[in-house]
Amino acid sequence: MDFALELTPDLLVAFLTLFVLEIVLGIDNVIFISILASKLPVEQQAKARNLGLSLAMLIRIGLLFFASWIISLTNDLFELFGMGFSGRDLILIAGGLFLVYKAVHEIHEKLEGGESHGKESGKAVTFGAIIAQILLLDIVFSFDSVITAVGMVDNLLVIIVAVVLSFGVMLFSSKFLFAFVNKHPTVKMLALAFLVLIGFTLIADGFEVHIDKALIYVPIGFAIIVEALNLTYKARQEKRSGTHTDPVKLRHAYTKADDHDAVAAATSNSADSGSVGLSRKPVSGKNTGGEEPFGLG
Repeated sequence: MDFALELTPDLLVAFLTLFVLEIVLGIDNVIFISILASKLPVEQQAKARNLGLSLAMLIRIGLLFFASWIISLTNDLFELFGMGFSGRDLILIAGGLFLVYKAVHEIHEKLEGGESHGKESGKAVTFGAIIAQILLLDIVFSFDSVITAVGMVDNLLVIIVAVVLSFGVMLFSSKFLFAFVNKHPTVKMLALAFLVLIGFTLIADGFEVHIDKALIYVPIGFAIIVEALNLTYKARQEKRSGTHTDPVKLRHAYTKADDHDAVAAATSNSADSGSVGLSRKPVSGKNTGGEEPFGLG
């Protein structure tokens, strides 16, 4: 990895693809931070959420430098069946396996897993305990994000720009992005399918089987175009017929916290609803549409 930047069509496509993936895959991180912050007293919620969101971006950038340093270790550490394995190979294989496992596990949880209904334990939570949980959550989501970025783009500068810009967009547009992903769960499923593809590519690269990056970008780009056409066609059909078809409601099982306030804050258009992004408001909201808030997209 290096910081040299030479704009090419392939690099531009890689940047845009990574940018979109980082946004779709990072939405849950922002919402989960808000869910954890909502467990605190009202006067501490905004501080915990803003600190958690800021730490999430810093952790991502720190892990990027750490991952890029490990991947630069190309000297073989040991041989197995006549094949040498370096620090770079090991991190690529481990990262690829992690992505495949996480994507398949999350697809299962969202489609067939158990729903978390957020039962309160009755125990008081402290600001420090919530921040500790947010830190652990940030590390898990950041590792996912960083490994995906490393698997797609070789230029560290492009990765950092894509990660920072995508996180900035999430911070200030998380309410609208969450509403969109929650309304169209196929977008989330496609992003998870992309993780499987990227994970497989990382594993192959770790075993010295190099796959051209274009073979990743083309199917991902084609799938995004097809899904965009599907959503456009569906919207036009509903407008013509005057009917609406509810999408499949994805489950989530990441936290035992009550997610109603955070989800309402993300989907409510009420002027007094709290923000799920950087804001001085506490995490709260009113569901003005009269519908029960449902699982994270």
